[in-house]
Amino acid sequence: MLNILQKNNLTRRISAIQLLCLSWLVIFFSGQLQADNVISKTGTKKPAFELVVLGDTGGIQDGNLSAFLLRDINEQHYISLDAGTLVNGINIAQQHNAFADLTVIQDPQWSTTGNILRQHIKGYLISHGHLDHVAGLLISSPEDSAKPIYALPSVNQTLIDTYFNWKAWANFTNKGLPPRLNQYQLVDLVPKQSQTITDTSLKVTAFSLSHPLESTAFVIEKDQDLFVYLGDTGPDQVEKQGKLKALWQYLAQQLQHKHLRGLVIEVSFTNQRPDNLLFGHLTPKWLIQELTQFHTLIDDKSKIKDLQVIISHIKYTMKNGPDPREQIKQQLNQGNLLGFKFVLATQGQRLHL
Repeated sequence: MLNILQKNNLTRRISAIQLLCLSWLVIFFSGQLQADNVISKTGTKKPAFELVVLGDTGGIQDGNLSAFLLRDINEQHYISLDAGTLVNGINIAQQHNAFADLTVIQDPQWSTTGNILRQHIKGYLISHGHLDHVAGLLISSPEDSAKPIYALPSVNQTLIDTYFNWKAWANFTNKGLPPRLNQYQLVDLVPKQSQTITDTSLKVTAFSLSHPLESTAFVIEKDQDLFVYLGDTGPDQVEKQGKLKALWQYLAQQLQHKHLRGLVIEVSFTNQRPDNLLFGHLTPKWLIQELTQFHTLIDDKSKIKDLQVIISHIKYTMKNGPDPREQIKQQLNQGNLLGFKFVLATQGQRLHL
């Protein structure tokens, strides 16, 4: 009888241990799934911004073109950083639970995707007029709500002349050829001058970038916190215009009393791409050289110790051969002597910064 009781007790202990191990495994893998969908800023500071990746590639992959949503972590309203992909990006972001902390306004007339687009995106920051940065805006406009488009004057003019012209597309703006549908209010940004973003707590300062069409960097500000989004850009040493240097100098000055929480910047091609075929784009080599220039301008290097550099606009290709995304990842890591924290943007991803 004693042996039977001892065996029963031993069986119970083993079962309890197995249950405890199973519980730890569930917690571990739940944490892994969460980590796959949400990347949080390391360090002791609470996150200031939320970034949702609607589209991460440049070029030919329709349905996954340059577009990000950014919001003050304490608000329910986003600003769209470019708009190459909107509706498809929102759908995929929902599948990845990227809007888990958003209290979506439930207008029964519209789907959740429609309510996010119409109610929670309060405007667009358009870096330049190339189609892979505006296609989602054009296609979704018939069911979008009224809101502003913020851009440099040349960019807004491209939107009017090329797209909202009653030939390529109906004129949903308040400028250009009549009849004007007045859904989008085109707001011309003055370079290096701060502009309030309507219906948000954010402000934006625009900087011109070198590209075949004038492109833009947006420095977005909430109190003492900054976030920077760069449209397509070539390196200064190739473009010979010093536009990135002007941006780095401005940011270094701002970092004397503010915090830079994150940076989205393009890397379109691998290092194998010759300089004469860059067409206003970056490679890993040129990105690291530009970030090194930025690093030298900062007096207190601890200011960028936890800075996340989010890589966008990697050119998708249908050609057989090595995956450009994997090549760019390897080349960034190999050249990363200053310890930058590179994150390759992935469609549907949510980041806290």
